[in-house]
Amino acid sequence: MSSHREAPEISKDPVADNTDVYAFVSPDRPDTVTIITNYIPLEGPAGGPNFFEFGDDVLYSIYIDNDGDAKPDVIYRFRFESRLRNGNTFLYNTGPIGSLRDPNWNRRQFYSVTRTTAKGTHQIGTALASPPCNIGPRSTPEYPALAQAAVHHLASGETVFAGQRNDGFFVDLGAIFDLGDLRPFQNLHLLPSPAAKSVDTLSTLNVHTIAIQVPISHLTRDGSRPTDPSRAKAVLGIWGAASRRRVKVTDTANDAHGESGPWVQVSRLGNPLFNEVIVPLGKKDRWNGTHPAGDWAFAQYVRHPELAKLLPVLYPGVFPNLAGLKAARADLVAILLTGLPAGIVPGFQNFTGKTLADMLRLNVAIPPAKRPSPLGILGGDLAGFPNGRRVADDVVTIELRAIAGVTYPLVNPDFKPDAAASVVSENLKPGAGRYQSTFPYLGTPHDGFNTP
Repeated sequence: MSSHREAPEISKDPVADNTDVYAFVSPDRPDTVTIITNYIPLEGPAGGPNFFEFGDDVLYSIYIDNDGDAKPDVIYRFRFESRLRNGNTFLYNTGPIGSLRDPNWNRRQFYSVTRTTAKGTHQIGTALASPPCNIGPRSTPEYPALAQAAVHHLASGETVFAGQRNDGFFVDLGAIFDLGDLRPFQNLHLLPSPAAKSVDTLSTLNVHTIAIQVPISHLTRDGSRPTDPSRAKAVLGIWGAASRRRVKVTDTANDAHGESGPWVQVSRLGNPLFNEVIVPLGKKDRWNGTHPAGDWAFAQYVRHPELAKLLPVLYPGVFPNLAGLKAARADLVAILLTGLPAGIVPGFQNFTGKTLADMLRLNVAIPPAKRPSPLGILGGDLAGFPNGRRVADDVVTIELRAIAGVTYPLVNPDFKPDAAASVVSENLKPGAGRYQSTFPYLGTPHDGFNTP
């Protein structure tokens, strides 16, 4: 998955597990950028009676670098507070929840938002209500209205949402983790079986989303809204993270706990699948605790990705040219660690400089596509991944094809990718209801009553 349970320690701490990061110029408000960070992987819709929620003891952060040094210039931070109305019932709700203030809703969450720049830290939102989880037709009969009521327009110009949504990521987990199986091509696998249709493992699961829509002028280095894609100031580096206090104290006798000390980062994510697939198992926890400016320490795994070595083994005879490719993968370094310089893809660049750092890189001067391609730049759509990441971008296929060698001719025109490299895919399409056309763009979460 993009970053669901991707490292040993964070897999034990789901409320701090940053599963996906999206960043794109908002299609319905092109003067803004939407940034989405998801947490709590693999939420089963019927997961009560203690339904999913953000961690009151977790600091959730969204970082924006606008000068190419892989250090944040703008930071949005979110803190949550849970409030219990009645501690003498086991119920999350004691009747239908008709509004965010309904007394039937027993356990609610509220949050605050701060914005940090060179001018200091300012609180821009307080006591903002999250919606409840989508329980079922009796408990949450008008769920879309509840979710819409939890979209908050702040006086500072940002729009925010924090709550449960449909998980927008689509992937065949059961196959991919079974020795890199791709069901449509499994007849070519080392352990062949008849080709089959891929299974979208996340199609009935939810996630918790923090989404913010920000005027572009709030994020650029000079406070402008760039219109020239060739200008360096048009490119933003974006990533999300979660942190915990260094010390946690639990008093079981008095049913109390507390935290103290500095915040320690326990999860982060920029490009999809970076820690999941690129970083080796023994270094995944370390990567989660470091910052993008130090990613030079992991560059060797980008230059020589393990999956590129495995594909020729798992699919004998299918990737002969990839098997013979021993050179460092400068194409993957450009895509994942520096951005693409001008001249590689006509009319496009999202280069942030020589600092090697895992960040989504978004050129805000490129307008939303009128006819988006899920393959992003590989599909001729300059508004798609790896130019930021939209919710419906097929990042699994894009990165599979890149690792398989499709993008290597960008830096070495003499290399001929294998025929399979341009078609390798899980051949998955997200089902109906996965997304919506307006903020926060991820669709209504599945409810527990109607989900098998």
